Amino acid sequence: MAAEKNGRDGGVQSLQRAFELLEHLADTGGEASLSELATLSGLPMPTIHRLIRTLVDLGYVRQNTNRRYALGARLIRLGENASMQFGAWARPLLAELVEEVGETANLAVLERDEVVYVAQVPSKHSMRMFTEVGRRLLPHGTGVGKAMLAHLPASDVRSLLERTGMPAYTEHTFTDADALAVELARIASQGYALDEAEQELGVRCVAVAVPGAPVPAAVSVSGPSGRLTAEAVAHIAPAVQRVADALGASLSQATVTV
Repeated sequence: MAAEKNGRDGGVQSLQRAFELLEHLADTGGEASLSELATLSGLPMPTIHRLIRTLVDLGYVRQNTNRRYALGARLIRLGENASMQFGAWARPLLAELVEEVGETANLAVLERDEVVYVAQVPSKHSMRMFTEVGRRLLPHGTGVGKAMLAHLPASDVRSLLERTGMPAYTEHTFTDADALAVELARIASQGYALDEAEQELGVRCVAVAVPGAPVPAAVSVSGPSGRLTAEAVAHIAPAVQRVADALGASLSQATVTV
Protein backbone atom coordinates (compact mmCIF):
# COMPACT_ATOMS: atom_id res chain seq x y z
CA MET A 1 0.00 0.00 0.00
CA ALA A 2 2.87 2.39 0.73
CA ALA A 3 4.08 2.10 -2.85
CA GLU A 4 0.60 3.01 -4.14
CA LYS A 5 0.22 5.98 -1.83
CA ASN A 6 3.58 7.34 -2.90
CA GLY A 7 2.75 6.73 -6.53
CA ARG A 8 5.91 4.65 -7.15
CA ASP A 9 4.01 1.93 -9.01
CA GLY A 10 2.48 4.52 -11.34
CA GLY A 11 -1.06 3.14 -11.12
CA VAL A 12 -2.63 5.34 -8.47
CA GLN A 13 -0.65 8.36 -9.63
CA SER A 14 -1.90 7.89 -13.20
CA LEU A 15 -5.48 7.68 -11.94
CA GLN A 16 -5.05 10.91 -10.00
CA ARG A 17 -3.53 12.66 -13.00
CA ALA A 18 -6.34 11.45 -15.28
CA PHE A 19 -8.98 12.94 -13.01
CA GLU A 20 -7.00 16.16 -12.75
CA LEU A 21 -6.97 16.40 -16.55
CA LEU A 22 -10.75 15.97 -16.64
CA GLU A 23 -11.09 18.78 -14.09
CA HIS A 24 -8.75 20.99 -16.11
CA LEU A 25 -10.91 20.38 -19.18
CA ALA A 26 -13.98 21.38 -17.17
CA ASP A 27 -12.25 24.51 -15.87
CA THR A 28 -11.43 25.64 -19.41
CA GLY A 29 -15.08 25.42 -20.43
CA GLY A 30 -14.81 21.86 -21.68
CA GLU A 31 -12.23 22.13 -24.48
CA ALA A 32 -8.44 22.50 -24.61
CA SER A 33 -5.37 21.55 -26.64
CA LEU A 34 -2.66 19.19 -25.42
CA SER A 35 -0.27 22.10 -24.92
CA GLU A 36 -2.86 23.98 -22.84
CA LEU A 37 -3.40 20.91 -20.68
CA ALA A 38 0.35 20.56 -20.25
CA THR A 39 0.56 24.17 -19.08
CA LEU A 40 -2.37 23.80 -16.69
CA SER A 41 -1.22 20.49 -15.21
CA GLY A 42 2.55 20.94 -15.28
CA LEU A 43 2.88 17.43 -16.70
CA PRO A 44 5.23 16.53 -19.57
CA MET A 45 3.68 16.24 -23.00
CA PRO A 46 4.25 12.45 -23.38
CA THR A 47 2.37 11.85 -20.11
CA ILE A 48 -0.47 14.15 -21.20
CA HIS A 49 -0.72 12.37 -24.54
CA ARG A 50 -0.79 8.89 -22.96
CA LEU A 51 -3.48 9.81 -20.44
CA ILE A 52 -5.64 11.64 -22.98
CA ARG A 53 -5.49 8.75 -25.44
CA THR A 54 -6.68 6.38 -22.69
CA LEU A 55 -9.53 8.74 -21.75
CA VAL A 56 -10.52 9.07 -25.42
CA ASP A 57 -10.53 5.28 -25.84
CA LEU A 58 -12.81 4.97 -22.79
CA GLY A 59 -15.19 7.70 -23.99
CA TYR A 60 -14.54 10.16 -21.17
CA VAL A 61 -12.77 12.59 -23.55
CA ARG A 62 -13.36 13.20 -27.24
CA GLN A 63 -11.13 14.78 -29.88
CA ASN A 64 -12.86 17.45 -31.96
CA THR A 65 -12.21 18.11 -35.64
CA ASN A 66 -10.04 21.08 -34.66
CA ARG A 67 -7.76 18.59 -32.82
CA ARG A 68 -8.70 20.05 -29.46
CA TYR A 69 -9.99 17.81 -26.70
CA ALA A 70 -13.35 18.05 -24.91
CA LEU A 71 -15.22 16.24 -22.17
CA GLY A 72 -16.81 13.06 -23.49
CA ALA A 73 -20.41 11.96 -23.48
CA ARG A 74 -19.70 9.04 -21.14
CA LEU A 75 -19.29 11.54 -18.30
CA ILE A 76 -22.92 12.64 -18.61
CA ARG A 77 -24.31 9.44 -17.12
CA LEU A 78 -21.85 9.55 -14.23
CA GLY A 79 -22.59 13.18 -13.48
CA GLU A 80 -26.37 12.81 -13.63
CA ASN A 81 -26.37 9.71 -11.42
CA ALA A 82 -24.06 11.37 -8.90
CA SER A 83 -26.31 14.43 -8.79
CA MET A 84 -29.42 12.35 -8.15
CA GLN A 85 -27.69 10.38 -5.38
CA PHE A 86 -26.56 13.65 -3.82
CA GLY A 87 -30.19 14.77 -3.88
CA ALA A 88 -31.45 11.56 -2.26
CA TRP A 89 -28.82 11.88 0.47
CA ALA A 90 -29.90 15.48 1.18
CA ARG A 91 -33.66 14.84 1.35
CA PRO A 92 -33.85 14.28 5.15
CA LEU A 93 -32.35 17.73 5.76
CA LEU A 94 -34.70 19.28 3.19
CA ALA A 95 -37.62 17.60 4.97
CA GLU A 96 -36.51 19.15 8.27
CA LEU A 97 -36.38 22.53 6.55
CA VAL A 98 -39.93 22.13 5.24
CA GLU A 99 -41.14 21.23 8.74
CA GLU A 100 -39.51 24.36 10.13
CA VAL A 101 -40.58 26.95 7.57
CA GLY A 102 -43.66 25.37 5.99
CA GLU A 103 -42.62 25.95 2.39
CA THR A 104 -41.11 23.83 -0.39
CA ALA A 105 -37.38 23.12 -0.12
CA ASN A 106 -35.06 22.42 -3.06
CA LEU A 107 -31.47 21.36 -3.74
CA ALA A 108 -29.77 22.28 -7.00
CA VAL A 109 -26.29 21.95 -8.50
CA LEU A 110 -24.48 23.79 -11.28
CA GLU A 111 -23.81 21.39 -14.15
CA ARG A 112 -22.53 22.34 -17.61
CA ASP A 113 -23.47 26.02 -17.15
CA GLU A 114 -27.00 25.14 -16.03
CA VAL A 115 -28.80 24.86 -12.72
CA VAL A 116 -30.12 21.31 -12.24
CA TYR A 117 -32.65 20.57 -9.51
CA VAL A 118 -31.64 17.28 -7.88
CA ALA A 119 -34.03 17.09 -4.91
CA GLN A 120 -37.24 18.64 -3.63
CA VAL A 121 -39.49 18.21 -0.60
CA PRO A 122 -42.88 19.93 -1.15
CA SER A 123 -44.74 21.91 1.47
CA LYS A 124 -48.07 20.77 2.85
CA HIS A 125 -49.92 23.84 1.55
CA SER A 126 -52.55 23.23 -1.12
CA MET A 127 -50.92 26.09 -3.06
CA ARG A 128 -47.23 25.28 -3.26
CA MET A 129 -44.31 25.60 -5.61
CA PHE A 130 -43.30 22.56 -7.65
CA THR A 131 -40.08 22.29 -9.65
CA GLU A 132 -39.52 18.97 -11.37
CA VAL A 133 -36.38 17.17 -10.22
CA GLY A 134 -34.02 17.09 -13.19
CA ARG A 135 -35.23 20.44 -14.54
CA ARG A 136 -32.50 22.63 -16.03
CA LEU A 137 -32.46 26.44 -16.01
CA LEU A 138 -29.86 29.11 -16.62
CA PRO A 139 -28.38 30.34 -13.32
CA HIS A 140 -28.83 34.09 -13.79
CA GLY A 141 -32.63 33.74 -13.52
CA THR A 142 -32.93 31.62 -10.38
CA GLY A 143 -32.29 32.10 -6.68
CA VAL A 144 -30.17 28.95 -6.42
CA GLY A 145 -28.23 29.96 -9.51
CA LYS A 146 -27.45 33.43 -8.17
CA ALA A 147 -26.44 31.97 -4.80
CA MET A 148 -23.93 29.70 -6.56
CA LEU A 149 -22.64 32.39 -8.94
CA ALA A 150 -22.03 34.72 -5.99
CA HIS A 151 -19.34 32.32 -4.77
CA LEU A 152 -17.55 31.89 -8.11
CA PRO A 153 -14.71 34.12 -9.37
CA ALA A 154 -16.07 37.11 -11.27
CA SER A 155 -14.13 36.11 -14.39
CA ASP A 156 -15.75 32.64 -14.35
CA VAL A 157 -19.20 34.21 -14.01
CA ARG A 158 -18.56 36.52 -16.97
CA SER A 159 -17.36 33.60 -19.10
CA LEU A 160 -20.45 31.57 -18.19
CA LEU A 161 -22.79 34.43 -19.06
CA GLU A 162 -21.04 34.91 -22.40
CA ARG A 163 -21.63 31.25 -23.19
CA THR A 164 -25.27 31.11 -22.08
CA GLY A 165 -26.55 34.62 -22.67
CA MET A 166 -29.05 36.20 -20.25
CA PRO A 167 -32.55 35.60 -21.61
CA ALA A 168 -35.47 36.90 -19.54
CA TYR A 169 -37.73 34.36 -17.85
CA THR A 170 -39.95 37.20 -16.60
CA GLU A 171 -39.85 40.98 -16.70
CA HIS A 172 -37.87 40.86 -13.42
CA THR A 173 -35.01 38.64 -14.64
CA PHE A 174 -31.53 40.17 -14.67
CA THR A 175 -30.51 40.57 -18.31
CA ASP A 176 -27.47 42.84 -17.86
CA ALA A 177 -24.15 41.37 -16.69
CA ASP A 178 -23.07 44.51 -14.85
CA ALA A 179 -26.33 44.74 -12.91
CA LEU A 180 -26.09 41.05 -12.05
CA ALA A 181 -22.51 41.54 -10.81
CA VAL A 182 -23.77 44.16 -8.34
CA GLU A 183 -26.50 41.74 -7.24
CA LEU A 184 -24.01 38.92 -6.76
CA ALA A 185 -21.78 41.11 -4.59
CA ARG A 186 -24.79 41.92 -2.41
CA ILE A 187 -25.67 38.22 -2.16
CA ALA A 188 -22.12 37.32 -1.12
CA SER A 189 -22.25 40.00 1.55
CA GLN A 190 -25.63 39.10 3.07
CA GLY A 191 -25.19 35.32 2.75
CA TYR A 192 -28.33 34.45 0.78
CA ALA A 193 -29.99 35.16 -2.56
CA LEU A 194 -33.54 36.21 -3.33
CA ASP A 195 -35.44 35.36 -6.49
CA GLU A 196 -38.01 38.12 -6.73
CA ALA A 197 -40.33 36.65 -9.38
CA GLU A 198 -37.31 36.44 -11.70
CA GLN A 199 -37.96 32.87 -12.80
CA GLU A 200 -41.73 32.72 -12.34
CA LEU A 201 -44.22 35.50 -11.66
CA GLY A 202 -45.78 35.42 -8.22
CA VAL A 203 -42.99 33.28 -6.74
CA ARG A 204 -40.30 34.28 -4.27
CA CYS A 205 -37.30 32.12 -3.40
CA VAL A 206 -34.60 32.26 -0.70
CA ALA A 207 -31.39 30.41 -1.61
CA VAL A 208 -28.04 29.72 0.07
CA ALA A 209 -24.92 28.14 -1.45
CA VAL A 210 -23.68 24.90 0.14
CA PRO A 211 -20.18 25.57 1.52
CA GLY A 212 -17.47 23.08 0.64
CA ALA A 213 -19.54 21.16 -1.93
CA PRO A 214 -17.47 19.36 -4.59
CA VAL A 215 -19.51 21.18 -7.24
CA PRO A 216 -21.44 24.44 -6.84
CA ALA A 217 -24.69 23.62 -5.04
CA ALA A 218 -27.43 25.56 -3.25
CA VAL A 219 -30.44 24.98 -1.02
CA SER A 220 -33.59 27.04 -1.45
CA VAL A 221 -37.07 27.60 -0.08
CA SER A 222 -39.74 28.79 -2.51
CA GLY A 223 -43.38 29.78 -2.28
CA PRO A 224 -45.99 32.31 -3.34
CA SER A 225 -44.87 35.90 -2.89
CA GLY A 226 -47.95 36.53 -0.75
CA ARG A 227 -46.71 34.05 1.85
CA LEU A 228 -42.97 34.71 1.50
CA THR A 229 -43.21 38.29 2.71
CA ALA A 230 -40.23 40.32 3.93
CA GLU A 231 -41.06 39.20 7.47
CA ALA A 232 -41.20 35.55 6.40
CA VAL A 233 -37.88 35.85 4.54
CA ALA A 234 -36.25 37.21 7.71
CA HIS A 235 -37.25 33.96 9.44
CA ILE A 236 -36.62 31.62 6.52
CA ALA A 237 -33.15 32.82 5.45
CA PRO A 238 -31.37 31.73 8.68
CA ALA A 239 -33.08 28.33 8.48
CA VAL A 240 -31.91 27.82 4.89
CA GLN A 241 -28.40 28.88 5.93
CA ARG A 242 -28.36 26.30 8.72
CA VAL A 243 -29.39 23.50 6.36
CA ALA A 244 -26.82 24.57 3.74
CA ASP A 245 -24.12 24.59 6.42
CA ALA A 246 -25.26 21.17 7.68
CA LEU A 247 -25.03 19.76 4.16
CA GLY A 248 -21.57 21.25 3.74
CA ALA A 249 -20.43 19.80 7.07
CA SER A 250 -21.81 16.36 6.14
CA LEU A 251 -19.93 16.47 2.85
CA SER A 252 -16.70 17.32 4.67
CA GLN A 253 -17.17 14.44 7.11
CA ALA A 254 -17.89 12.02 4.24
CA THR A 255 -14.69 13.11 2.50
CA VAL A 256 -12.62 12.60 5.64
CA THR A 257 -14.20 9.18 6.27
CA VAL A 258 -13.35 8.00 2.77
